[in-house]
Amino acid sequence: MKKLLMTATMIAMSVGIMNAQTVQKQVVEDGGTGPFKSEVVGDASCPGFTVYRPQNLKEVVAKQGVLPVIVYANGACFNHNVEMRLLLSEVASYGYVAAAIGPYDEADVMAQWRGVLKAAYPETKSEVVMANGEKILPLTPEEIKARQEEQTKQMALAAKNAKKNKKQPAAPQFSTYPKMLLEVLDWLTEQNAAQGSEYYHCLDLDHVAAMGQSCGGAQVLAVAYDPRLKTCVMLNTGIGDMEMMGATKESLKNLHQPMFYMIGGPADIAYANAQKDYERIADNIPVVMLNSKDGHSGTYYEKYGGNYAKAVVKWLDWQLKGKVGQSALFLDDEYLKMKFPEWQGVRKNF
Repeated sequence: MKKLLMTATMIAMSVGIMNAQTVQKQVVEDGGTGPFKSEVVGDASCPGFTVYRPQNLKEVVAKQGVLPVIVYANGACFNHNVEMRLLLSEVASYGYVAAAIGPYDEADVMAQWRGVLKAAYPETKSEVVMANGEKILPLTPEEIKARQEEQTKQMALAAKNAKKNKKQPAAPQFSTYPKMLLEVLDWLTEQNAAQGSEYYHCLDLDHVAAMGQSCGGAQVLAVAYDPRLKTCVMLNTGIGDMEMMGATKESLKNLHQPMFYMIGGPADIAYANAQKDYERIADNIPVVMLNSKDGHSGTYYEKYGGNYAKAVVKWLDWQLKGKVGQSALFLDDEYLKMKFPEWQGVRKNF
């Protein structure tokens, strides 16, 4: 009897440890513009990820029903999601629970984006205004020259070291991998079923989206075969003829869900690859591609994630919540022109 009691106690303790435990949280941009103010959460039972969700989750679910889920992979396959914080917070405020690769981090979003935008200023924009009102201007000729000189110096040093050592240094390893998207989906599934969990009976696991930006889009393609994924959102990404994160053009054959590509136009480094993807996707897979003039950095640095966040919310509302009225942006050229006159859109298999 004593042994049985001890075993039961150990099981209870392990279940307690497994349950979601919010240890850190913050609110970004007053919780977004949606009907459910959002929060950014760090969880002790899932330290490698950050969760974006409505505040007062249980109350929201009691009023609205269970919430669809998003799993998200970062640009450059980074192990942090700070650069997408404004968009993910905004999406969560419309009634979604998004789990993003990368541990909870309170880094300055604007500081992160300042460097990104300086390095990849879109030629199609005369100025870039960030969410805090700060204007980012293109690099000056002097700054460009200094960068080029530094790059030349580094290349010469690398060539010199290669001759001296003969053996080429190993390529740096990415700290994230595609199956992290499925691992965090497994964790959410467990939490949804575990009494005492913050997510107990809060998640609609029949309506799950995978979303990724740039290299993160390759991670999405690598796991898109999973039947739990009901749609994929591909931001400034395309595999084309590359091989990345285990994904190739052959991965497109594994698609079974509607696909949405949001691309930054010809100024986007992913533009050509995205066009190839669009042409290669099979005739039984619905796919929409919208192109803006924002380049590879989209509008993620703008207030509430800018127009990219608006498009993502509309797609998810349509695909995961069945709000057919939100489909106009993707199926009606006149509506697209009215809402976003600079954008171009194509679609097939609808």
